[in-house]
Amino acid sequence: MPLRLRLTLWYGTALALILVILGGALYAMLAHGLRDQIDRSLAETAAVAVRALEQHRVGAFLPFADLAAEFPELAVLDKSFQIFSPAGKVTIQSPNLGRLDIPLSRTALESALNGRATYESARFPGGSSYRLLSVPILLDGVLANIVQVGTSLRPVEEMLQRLLLVLLVSLPVALAVALGGGWFLAGRALRPVDAITLAAQRLAEGDLTQRLAVSQAQDEIGRLSATFNAMIARLETSFRQVRQFSADASHELRTPLTVMKGETELALRRARPAEDYRLVLESNLEEIDRMVRIVDELLFLSRADLGEVRIESRPVRLDALVEDVQRQAVVLGQERDVQVMMGTMEPVTVQGDELRLRELLLNLVDNAVKYSRPGEKVELALARDGATARLSVADRGIGISAEAQGRIFDRFYRTDEARAHAPKGTGLGLAICKWIVEAHHGRIEVQSAVGQGAKFTVILPVVTP
Repeated sequence: MPLRLRLTLWYGTALALILVILGGALYAMLAHGLRDQIDRSLAETAAVAVRALEQHRVGAFLPFADLAAEFPELAVLDKSFQIFSPAGKVTIQSPNLGRLDIPLSRTALESALNGRATYESARFPGGSSYRLLSVPILLDGVLANIVQVGTSLRPVEEMLQRLLLVLLVSLPVALAVALGGGWFLAGRALRPVDAITLAAQRLAEGDLTQRLAVSQAQDEIGRLSATFNAMIARLETSFRQVRQFSADASHELRTPLTVMKGETELALRRARPAEDYRLVLESNLEEIDRMVRIVDELLFLSRADLGEVRIESRPVRLDALVEDVQRQAVVLGQERDVQVMMGTMEPVTVQGDELRLRELLLNLVDNAVKYSRPGEKVELALARDGATARLSVADRGIGISAEAQGRIFDRFYRTDEARAHAPKGTGLGLAICKWIVEAHHGRIEVQSAVGQGAKFTVILPVVTP
């Protein structure tokens, strides 16, 4: 069953139940109110009659007309009077009863003998209904007469019948109108869901450019559309990164394979001295080492993405670690005529994995040395800034353009200048650095300009003593 139909049926069922309850409650309250009003009117009229009879003893031969002439308030057109003897016999009867015989019931007689008034409802032949009130009149504690006041219930019944007819006609009409409105509103409310369904179908077909129109109202559908758009944007970014990663990985692996294939084919075209073969094998070994390094780094990043790389959490003296790496980097810099020196150094302790932090710093220093010009300097500095430690590696090398700074942490991404300056790089070092920093709940920033060098700053939380 379509959701639109289910919503309409649920809405219609709930509304029908509410209308029936409200209609029934209205009918019951009105009927109860009208009967209470009749009972109060009968009680007031009976009180007048009792006072009149208590003040003027009514004999068996006193006509009602004489009594009504002396007490005009008893001559009420919509009510009838009967006065019974203690034995239950009619002694005086109002003329408006006509031929209608309303006897005193046994219940009313027994209640009068006990000094209690009695309300009764009676239906007589011909369909006439009456509401009766029988009140005893006591003289010196002895039952002298019984006054019975009655009125027809036909006006009340006619009013209730008209109300019932109105309810029976209006409730289905109101329900039909409400169902039509509910069907329309459900369609309007579910229209964005249809748009989401169509977008999901196109997404399943590979079209990642789909976006939904997000309404200004921050309702459930609006939030769902915004979330769906954000999900599609993340998927599009992920697919683009995967495609770029595949292209870059293929390129990085194809280059050494092409070199190895070309050198091997060239060596096999004719017989050569053993020294030539040894040079070819050394070159192939160098390219194999490069591919092994690429594969190892890819394997590390893949395991990191799956959460399989364990990060220890121990206090690490970061200043001691920086000094140790600087001593190793001095040797690395001598090979390229680059001086690796220490800048500001403050004692700082962080919580983390010493081996991973060492790998992070070595990668940054290696890049700084690799992309520096001969005779330049690389400076390492460590300072504490409140609850964080700021570790920086600055060089005066080729620098990074502003456009490339947003992508340098992507896997295999390398600028053309970087490829020309250091063709044997893999483009995975900074990606690994970023993962290590984020695994230690920190962040890494870069400040650079083309031709003016680069400064990488690692910001980590410190251990509070």
